[in-house]
Amino acid sequence: MPTDQALKLAGEADLDLVEVAPTARPPVCKLMDYGKFKYENAQKAREARRNQTNVVIKEMKLRPKIDAHDYDTKKGHVVRFLEAGDKVKITIMFRGREQHRPELGFRLLQRLADDVEELGFVESRPKQDGRNMVMVLGPHRKKSEAKASAKAAKDQKRAEREADEAEERAERDAANAGRAVAQKKQRGRSENLDPDIDV
Repeated sequence: MPTDQALKLAGEADLDLVEVAPTARPPVCKLMDYGKFKYENAQKAREARRNQTNVVIKEMKLRPKIDAHDYDTKKGHVVRFLEAGDKVKITIMFRGREQHRPELGFRLLQRLADDVEELGFVESRPKQDGRNMVMVLGPHRKKSEAKASAKAAKDQKRAEREADEAEERAERDAANAGRAVAQKKQRGRSENLDPDIDV
C-alpha cells in the first residue's frame, strides 16, 4: 500500500502509522496508538525492574592466626549475610612469613565452609590471590525467599509482643481494681481524728 494511503487510513482511524520492520522489502508498518504502546512498554520495563533481584556480595576478612572468639564473631556475621540471601566473599590476609604457610588459610576457609554448610555452599574454591586467599560462599535461599521469611518472623514476633502486652495490661487492670476495693474497705474512721479521742 502506498504511504499516503496508509497515512490517510491511520488518520481516519485516529491511530498512528508506525514502521515495524524498516529493513524489510517493502518496509512493514502497523496502525497503532503509539502513546499507548510507549506507556505499556514503560510499565513492562518497570515491572521487570521490580522483580529483578540485586545480588550483593558482602566481604569478610580474616587472618590465619585468628582467635577462637574472633572467629565465632566473624562466623556470626557470615551466617547473618547468608540468611539474608547475600553472597559472601571470604578473604584470608597473609603477612610476612605467613605467606609461606597457605595451608593455614586453606584449613580456616574449609572450617568456615563446614560451619555454615546448612546456610550456604562454596561457590568458588579457595584460591591464592597475591598476599590473600579468597573463597566465595553462595546462599542456599534466594534473597526474595529470605526477605519473605524474615518478614514472617517479624510479624510473628510483633503478634506475640502485642499478645503479651494485652495480657500484662489485663493483669495490671485487675490488680488496680482489687487494690481500689481494698482501700475502700480499710477506710472506716477518718484519718484526721486523733486516735485517743473516742467518737
